Amino acid sequence: MSSTRTRGKVAVVGVGSVGAATAFALTSSGVASELVLVDIDEEKAEGERMDLSHGAYFTPPVDITTGGYEDCWDADVVVVTAGTNQRPGESRLELRERNVSIFEELIPQLTAGLADDAILLVVTNPVDVLSYVSWTLSDLPAERVVGSGTVLDTSRFRHVLSRECDVDPKNVHGYVVGEHGDSEVMLWSSTNVAGVPFDTYAAAHCGGIDEDGKDELEQEVREAAYEIIERKGATNHAIALATTEIVETILRDENSILTVSTLLEGEYGIEDVYTSVPCVVNRDGIRNVVERDLPADEQAALERSAGILAENLADLGVRESGE
Repeated sequence: MSSTRTRGKVAVVGVGSVGAATAFALTSSGVASELVLVDIDEEKAEGERMDLSHGAYFTPPVDITTGGYEDCWDADVVVVTAGTNQRPGESRLELRERNVSIFEELIPQLTAGLADDAILLVVTNPVDVLSYVSWTLSDLPAERVVGSGTVLDTSRFRHVLSRECDVDPKNVHGYVVGEHGDSEVMLWSSTNVAGVPFDTYAAAHCGGIDEDGKDELEQEVREAAYEIIERKGATNHAIALATTEIVETILRDENSILTVSTLLEGEYGIEDVYTSVPCVVNRDGIRNVVERDLPADEQAALERSAGILAENLADLGVRESGE
């Protein structure tokens, strides 16, 4: 905890469903002293600013403004939620061409004058692909380009397990790694409830959960976004809370361990791909990857997930095939 600074300036680029929810969560949390909203639709950004400002009586003080890319340059954290939404039945990776085109125009302008110590936090899907694209398009070191990754998936995983065991989600410890998407991997081998291995706790208190039951829970976590999109058109509230958690971890220099998407350079046997693994996150972005030996099946699943992302990057021409 090297820094005494607990608040800072946060920019939210893109104030659609996710961006607006993130701005609300940031305002409510009190983590930011300044918040700038940037959107190609300036009237929409101004409307969101007004709406948020009218709740000032109920929130910690925060100076909320609107602006352009240049108004992000002195921000401590720039949160990028700009892009097109995932359509019903569409995978996150199927979003790639549309949103990569947007990022190719946006990221160079956004980062042209960005402060040397700023953190670029990518939330737009497919987040692993777009985090890699953002890194290649910017002059920022990889540790300062962070994807929201599977922080939300990890929360979903802990939620469904806490429901099955009827305990507070805060007492369930388990991680989802790999792609934020269909190939993500639940690390059952290290999942526990209050330090008790999950299988042991479940057998003693929840009637046990067999492999078929685990498969059903995994499917529920993986398909959560699709179900929400089918029902209400977009996911926004939970990802806004996850994003706020990451921003708070950065601004408060917490050295918290989160499953954000980061560039792997040999960790877990994976090279030159942005994907999610447990990382220590602080004011410098990614301090280090938390690496551990995985059982063979989980290791193989993580490598498969990273391979899917590598293939997508190669298809887009931003990474050579086979690297």
